[in-house]
Amino acid sequence: MASRKMNVLVYSGNGSTIESVRHCLYTLRRLLSPNYAVIPVTDTVILKEPWTASCALLVFPGGADLGYCRSLNGEGNRRIEQYVRRGGAYLGFCAGAYYGSSRCEFEVGNGKLEVIGHRELSFFPGICRGCAFKGFVYHSEAGARAVKLNVVKNAFKSGIIPQNFRSYYNGGGLFVDASKFADKGVETLATYVDPTDVEGGEGPAAVVYCKIGDGGALLTGPHPEFAAVNLDPKCDGPSYPKVVDALADDDDARVKFLKACLTKLGLLISKEKSSVPSLSRLHLSSQHHYLVPELLASWEDIITVEDGEEYIRGENDTFHLEMQDSRWSLNSIVKSLPSPGVVSTSKEQAIEQEADAGLDDRIVDYNAITKKIIPHEANWPGTKETPCFNHHSYYANLKKYQDESDGDAEEFGKMLMYGEVVTSTNTLLEKNTKLLSKVPEGFTMTATTQVAGRGRGSNVWVSPAGSLILSVCMKHPMELSNTAPVVFIQYLAAIAIVEGIQSYDKGYGNIPVKLKWPNDIYAQDPTKPGKKEYVKIGGILVNSSYSNGNYDLVVGIGLNTTNAAPTTSLNALLPTNLPPFTLEKLLARILTKFEIIYKSFCRTGFDRRLEETYYKHWLHTGQIVTIETEGGARARIKGITRNWGLLLAEELGWEDRATGKVWELQSDSNSFDFLKGLLKRKT
Repeated sequence: MASRKMNVLVYSGNGSTIESVRHCLYTLRRLLSPNYAVIPVTDTVILKEPWTASCALLVFPGGADLGYCRSLNGEGNRRIEQYVRRGGAYLGFCAGAYYGSSRCEFEVGNGKLEVIGHRELSFFPGICRGCAFKGFVYHSEAGARAVKLNVVKNAFKSGIIPQNFRSYYNGGGLFVDASKFADKGVETLATYVDPTDVEGGEGPAAVVYCKIGDGGALLTGPHPEFAAVNLDPKCDGPSYPKVVDALADDDDARVKFLKACLTKLGLLISKEKSSVPSLSRLHLSSQHHYLVPELLASWEDIITVEDGEEYIRGENDTFHLEMQDSRWSLNSIVKSLPSPGVVSTSKEQAIEQEADAGLDDRIVDYNAITKKIIPHEANWPGTKETPCFNHHSYYANLKKYQDESDGDAEEFGKMLMYGEVVTSTNTLLEKNTKLLSKVPEGFTMTATTQVAGRGRGSNVWVSPAGSLILSVCMKHPMELSNTAPVVFIQYLAAIAIVEGIQSYDKGYGNIPVKLKWPNDIYAQDPTKPGKKEYVKIGGILVNSSYSNGNYDLVVGIGLNTTNAAPTTSLNALLPTNLPPFTLEKLLARILTKFEIIYKSFCRTGFDRRLEETYYKHWLHTGQIVTIETEGGARARIKGITRNWGLLLAEELGWEDRATGKVWELQSDSNSFDFLKGLLKRKT
């Protein structure tokens, strides 16, 4: 089975710098979203997890490449080199370029800065020597400059390619004798215009592409991923503002060059400029209007009043309760007007004003922005307030499915908080325990777009508009630990998603969606009719804490519904005679299914009926896998245990005959690479 590669992994482990990683994430997300998930990964992921099957591009940012060596020399580099040679792509900026060369020579003869040595990856078969220009200081802009690059336009087969442009530079190298390695698959993509401060030999390059087996590596000394809008002109000396201005003038050419580089690496560039939108207000409503003021009253002891306004200061986020009748209060109008003689504002106000002003095309600290909650105590939000989500349709469908449940679905989704653009529905609930402890069973948060969505372990699920995004709060009694263990909640959610899709309405029962252990949703690839090839369309994340005799659970679900990228969507699976899914109706269907299944689970545990339902929908019956933690032993998947939800794998011996040995594997410590048949230990 072939997997569509949708992850762009940015290394954020030992040796990388926070700023370089942020610049990589910022730029790559804008150029590649929604076709790819651009996510940071640590050295542990590179070493321990099965990342290669879904990785379209591996990126090593600026930093200090000795840290990369310390963490990844040996097994890590073996995996990276093998990934690239088998058709993968590597992109190295500055330190990542030194790291990807056969030899690093950095500040030779310059005391503590000097770094000299062989590098294992050796994508560029020669020396990367730096600094190309003098003045580098770690963690400083003192040596930063806007270097002019000449682009070798005939090295690119397509796209609008600039003849030259200025790029941010701070400590990068040049590729010595680059032109001599043409017979080894090396192409020069750009050269420095100004004379460098180190010897470059014959045909030195600033940016190179290296063909490696079936894949390729692109290495760059300067930083074309650094956007001027994210640089602070006030940093380090009087000349730095001129650097930022020069970079801003050439920003369009910089973006075109970077797009051409990504295309050369085989990536699909977004057709439209993708910028992260500003956070929106959160609309709090209920199926029964009177429940909203009751909920607000229960929040009294976590609400603080400041200047006549109500706030909930959670552990991770601050929420401002913006009452409808005071949304245009005198106080808020006064705050919006400049005060005579006042030049500066508080940091918090500045961040909010920046976000509200729509200056979204820069790196933003979303945790620092106050989230505004609007309680709707008398009416549901209208379409003018929430144009991307129809509350009337949602609550009408919720009631319809509740009525069909014979009383087994009453709580899930009854209280709803919706935001058009949020950080992460799971984070807003799970990371703010003050708020989480005060919401009722079944309280649900949903959104149209997430800008910081979370997945299991190191994973992040892409959630552009068109995805169904929800987090539902549950209080699972500790006393049920033996008869209804909390580990099964992720399995129940998976069943609810598949059965919710297939019971959405008449005619939807054969939609080809399946479960992947332990918490992913896969669909048969509609672009390959007749072949049973599957692509991921959704995932589940369960966060758990404990209070007052209950597990406080936040069950997060992301599901591609109407959006075609980054893999496929539910609507792409539909025959032409069926109307498309709507997010409001599907949300109501999944929530009611989840509640029905959960209540049954609380009564009788993961009984034979639930077990049979789970197996009916999963992908793994009889699948043969390799268990790396057991020395590469072959095993056949038999199912999951009904007591603790462990995966059962039966060892296979000669001619794949069962030996009688059975392993029980935990979902939180093993990673199942379904498409390659590997079970790996997670750390």
